[in-house]
Amino acid sequence: MAKRQSAMKVNRAMRKRGVLLFLFLFVVPCVLAQSDSHSDVSSTTVAKQRPIFLDVLVTDSSGKPVSDLEPFDFSVLDENQPRKVIGFRRTDGAAGSKLDPPVEVILVLDAVNMPYQVATRFRLEMEKFLRENDGHLAQPVSIYMFTSEGLRVQPAPSRDGNALAAMLDQSTGTVRARDAAGGIYSLDEQFKTSYQTISGMAENLSHKPGRKVVIWTGSGWPLLNERFFIQTDVSRGTYFRQIAALQNKLRDARITLYSLFATAGLTNTLYQGYLKPVREVRKMEIGDMALQVLALHTGGRVLDPSNDVKGQIDACVADIGEYYTLAFMPPPAAKADEYHDLAVVVNKPGLKVRTVTGYYNELGAN
Repeated sequence: MAKRQSAMKVNRAMRKRGVLLFLFLFVVPCVLAQSDSHSDVSSTTVAKQRPIFLDVLVTDSSGKPVSDLEPFDFSVLDENQPRKVIGFRRTDGAAGSKLDPPVEVILVLDAVNMPYQVATRFRLEMEKFLRENDGHLAQPVSIYMFTSEGLRVQPAPSRDGNALAAMLDQSTGTVRARDAAGGIYSLDEQFKTSYQTISGMAENLSHKPGRKVVIWTGSGWPLLNERFFIQTDVSRGTYFRQIAALQNKLRDARITLYSLFATAGLTNTLYQGYLKPVREVRKMEIGDMALQVLALHTGGRVLDPSNDVKGQIDACVADIGEYYTLAFMPPPAAKADEYHDLAVVVNKPGLKVRTVTGYYNELGAN
């Protein structure tokens, strides 16, 4: 009960009304023009096979991206078994190339899982980030607003920070915290809406080429105590299939997810009890689908609570530099949604590697 009460305190309530819509936004889902974002990595890929692609960030002891590694410097371990690297590419995240566009930064203003005051402060801090350097953005940036009316996204990413900030500034209206009197049923709806939103985002972005850095603001959705929300083996199996599908969608979309929480002194550490991967249906808990857990599993970061939201965004964007895309072929799956641990190892000492930590193998993928 204490765990559930803590989760309810940290993850307060979806509001009855969201911020009025931006004039420049439209409602998701929308079907993006389909393109194969991975077909150019390796000419050795056989048409009917389904290779796995990993975007890999390698940093030195000071946190600076390392840019001079070669294919033979990398090893891919799948369940501690080496896999042959069948594709390799080094990409400048800022300049991009004909093979891979610049990394797109997506700022998600989560107005569903934050109270009014915090959401307003996030918006103002986002404007500071956008107007920095006279509004000249190093990366193309998109703004997604998650409200009780759905997900609103701008039609196309832009490097014009002043224009994006002006659009944010022109948004008006009031944001009210959702009435907590709804109890566990309100939290259940809040969780389901959040899951559907991030899943729909990943599905749409999987049809868009290039790597994406998604910076999600707020404490995330409720973790939900399983005693109240997972009552049968059937529901446990449903949530297991959902987490397998979501993690694979995030990987296919080449999303690196970052979680920002803006209130210094108010911590949300409950997610740390759910960091182990879920290999079996019987061990599934809804907390395994927490925003922070998903972020770390994509190779992203969970930033410590801070009142300096603009500084947090800067820290996330600073991670973008030269990165590597590796491709390997997964082994045949013995069953549907078979979990595999992943590790990318660099044969030079003192370097840190961040990438996807695992995947759910698909039956019949090979």
